[in-house]
Amino acid sequence: MTAIPSVDLFVIGGGINGAGIARDAAGRGLSVVLCEKDDLAEGTSSRSGKLVHGGLRYLEYYEFRLVREALIEREVLMNAAPHIIWPMRFVLPHSPDDRPAWLVRLGLFLYDHLGGRKKLPGTRTLNLRRDPEGAPLLDHYKRGFEYSDCWVDDARLVVLNAVDAANHGATVLTRTACTSARREDGAWRITTTDTLTGEPREFRAKVLVNAAGPWVSDVVTRVAGANSSRNVRLVKGSHIVVPKFWEGQNAYLVQNHDKRVIFINPYEGDKALIGTTDISYEGRAEDVTPDESEIEYLIAAVNRYFKEKLIRSDVVESFSGVRPLFDDGQGNPSAVTRDYVFDLDEVGGAPLLNIFGGKITTFRELAERGLHKIAGFFPTMGLDWTQTAPLPGGDIPDADYAAFAQTLKTQYPWMPRSLRLHYGRLYGARIDMVVGEATTIDGLGQHFGGDLYEAEARYLMAHEWAQTPQDILWRRTKHRLHLSDAQQIAFGAWMDAATQKAA
Repeated sequence: MTAIPSVDLFVIGGGINGAGIARDAAGRGLSVVLCEKDDLAEGTSSRSGKLVHGGLRYLEYYEFRLVREALIEREVLMNAAPHIIWPMRFVLPHSPDDRPAWLVRLGLFLYDHLGGRKKLPGTRTLNLRRDPEGAPLLDHYKRGFEYSDCWVDDARLVVLNAVDAANHGATVLTRTACTSARREDGAWRITTTDTLTGEPREFRAKVLVNAAGPWVSDVVTRVAGANSSRNVRLVKGSHIVVPKFWEGQNAYLVQNHDKRVIFINPYEGDKALIGTTDISYEGRAEDVTPDESEIEYLIAAVNRYFKEKLIRSDVVESFSGVRPLFDDGQGNPSAVTRDYVFDLDEVGGAPLLNIFGGKITTFRELAERGLHKIAGFFPTMGLDWTQTAPLPGGDIPDADYAAFAQTLKTQYPWMPRSLRLHYGRLYGARIDMVVGEATTIDGLGQHFGGDLYEAEARYLMAHEWAQTPQDILWRRTKHRLHLSDAQQIAFGAWMDAATQKAA
């Protein structure tokens, strides 16, 4: 009879919170299993606005502590992963019809000073008639502000946390659903099912962590057979991708008539990512898609400010995510807190830690505080460590990506600039693991179009749990935006063949 593996911590949910907790726990010396029913970051964590930010608009709801903590984390994450997180300047044109200028300037002053900003430049006032940032805007917008936040490749942030968890000994199971968890003799007896093969597995765990995001309540009741007085409120946020329609690398933040703010960010070089909406959502999180009314709303918000008018056919892609916000009873979805709440259930001597809410920017702090919640069950657990530890590929001297990029130019003189930028940004100091022994472009293997070569695909399959073409084209990378339909089909056929051969 095969013995059931026993671990300290079993984490349900391969989004940013689950991956962050698995990483932190494994680095403290705990034995950890991370279980995800789909691909890493397949849900909410790959469908965000792709920003590490304090949440400027949260100041309006007096969420000063949340903003301060997020701003502090912004600096921590910049140092931990300078390859996938970098500064971005946001232009905020002032509309006299919305928030008064003095209120906007006060909010930006607080934003500059709440979080102990060190690296990023502060706010400046713009004359939109004179400064180049005003060139694409309609002439009646005369005054604006420019402030700093950060861009992040959200799905890669999740994957890199999982990679680091595995580097510290964690077992990462993707496409593995947790189908049952029951308390038995002061521990958890957990059953998982491989969603591709149907194969069941069993584990015993001292503590169960429910980081299932939109599915957190389902895990509490259906999977774990437990109860919680807390709940999440599902809020849908949709984005559109269009060709970039302004010069420069700055982003824009515009205020709409309903007091929502819309981000208009440079994306993948020649495109723009625009979002987000905030709509209460009642359906299954797996089924979320943008409504046509949301797409029209985002287009109208942009057209209110810019000279070049977007039309429906400009939209090359749209996507939605369901944000699992802690339900604090607020009626307006935009006013619902973006903070997180822990619910520790110790009934039966087998602890269950449920996580409600949270946001990408504060995932590391959430993980650290979550481990503090269960520290009493692990008296020999290690101390806090993630605040100064780089994520895989982020061990770049002084977190100076510009200097690092220059070294890549010397190291790989044969590599086209766009490919060197792609590898550098996605893999950072791990680029050598992707390139391997190649010394020419032909050494990277089959070319599928754009900057996608066989070497990268094989790296992702071997080291980052990529199992399907979508795992690579949509989440590990954004190659889908740069390949034709025919090229994507050809890559899928190659990957299917490579997977079958490996099996």
